[in-house]
Amino acid sequence: MVEIGYKLFTESHSAPELVKNARLAEDAGFSFLSISDHYLPWISNHGRAGFAWCTIGGVSQATSRVKVSTGVTCPLIRYHPAIVAQAAATAATLMPGRFELGLGTGESLNEHIVNGVFPTSEPVRLDMLREAVKIIRLLWKGGMQDYSGIYYTLDNAQIYELPSELPQIRISAEGPISAEVAGEIGDALIHFEQKPEEVIETFRASGGEGKSCMIETVVCYGRSVEEAKRTAYEWFPMAANKGELNWIVPTPTHFEQLQQMVTPNDVAKNVLCGPDPQKIIEKVGKFVDMGYDSVLLHQVGPEQKEFINLAHDVILPEFGIKPPRPESGGRMVPGPAR
Repeated sequence: MVEIGYKLFTESHSAPELVKNARLAEDAGFSFLSISDHYLPWISNHGRAGFAWCTIGGVSQATSRVKVSTGVTCPLIRYHPAIVAQAAATAATLMPGRFELGLGTGESLNEHIVNGVFPTSEPVRLDMLREAVKIIRLLWKGGMQDYSGIYYTLDNAQIYELPSELPQIRISAEGPISAEVAGEIGDALIHFEQKPEEVIETFRASGGEGKSCMIETVVCYGRSVEEAKRTAYEWFPMAANKGELNWIVPTPTHFEQLQQMVTPNDVAKNVLCGPDPQKIIEKVGKFVDMGYDSVLLHQVGPEQKEFINLAHDVILPEFGIKPPRPESGGRMVPGPAR
């Protein structure tokens, strides 16, 4: 059975809202949650960028069943790998068996802030990620650890609060080169829909056979297709950017300049827009047929509660997911407009 997840988008919602939505998503029957880990929002219109790790603590106490993953954390520059190892270990003690560490090579938007430099070379970023994962796994063995590598150093480092069950490390891959690395160093894969078939095939051929494969897809539920297109353009114009722009552009102002070069129709080519849940169901089904065992739905825009109810009523049952009865004993929020 496929697992279907709900995205906690820190750039568009406050920490209290994210914790509330996490609880609603669990009650609706979602299998897992994935939380973005940004220092800056993509565009000023988002208006938020709370610290993901504080929010994870809140989510851990507001939920009891649903799994939680970072989607994704970059352990290269803004965070030293030793700090990520400690944070993930603590999160896993708060959610025994429910926390998963999602890692990737990040974006200039968030990483350049601490030293003004973000490696533009993908091979360099991937080498840094290899070393970062090596350090994280070393520290999770316990005991005092030292390490001297090309990019990072440890000196008398030890994590004293380790969970009884260590988190899986899910590696983000945007294309075949990073998919090879994900297969080599990761326990699982996450892909963001650029090249779904090529990425999963490369991942499996590079050591990922039998490992979990997750894909994130962006949707915008709205009362009409045109309304949803406008919302997607206002909230997620980055979907229309081509090439490596989203990785190398450094500030929200630059992303806003890029927004002026695209249209709502351009964004809608990569964001499924409108009120028809059947289109979402069909898209999830295509990913399942490709071999993805987990599909993360990222609803953009303000209608989060309405989308969660739509998932509860229509989308999740199509995949045999029967949500538990909410602890409140009834429906959590008003149903979506039809």
